[in-house]
Amino acid sequence: MEDQIVQVSNEVYEELVAGRRSEVAYQRRALRNKAQYSLDADDGLECAVCQGEPTPQEFLERKELFYQLWNTLNSLPEIQGRRVDACVILGMSYRAVARAEGVDKSTVRESVTKGVENMRKNLKNFR
Repeated sequence: MEDQIVQVSNEVYEELVAGRRSEVAYQRRALRNKAQYSLDADDGLECAVCQGEPTPQEFLERKELFYQLWNTLNSLPEIQGRRVDACVILGMSYRAVARAEGVDKSTVRESVTKGVENMRKNLKNFR
């Protein structure tokens, strides 16, 4: 089988490049956010993995934390909450959110930063 060269329009080329960049960014985020442990290491990870279902107390604590986070997120102003949800929870970039809303990237970054700060303050008051 031989390689063939195919000419494509600039729009198609840009979409291919954007797709590749998106894929690399996703792989980078996945690597950054996943715990990198060796199951051969004696760090107690095997025990944590083998425990299975959480105890009723752990389940209730997780559920309570979820409700606290949910209520705190919903207590933010609408735009700020939407941006925190998009950037922090869904992992969208500031640039993507800014494009979708038609605003500057720095505006989204500041909004998310203030939103997370407000959530921290509310969670400290809640506990």
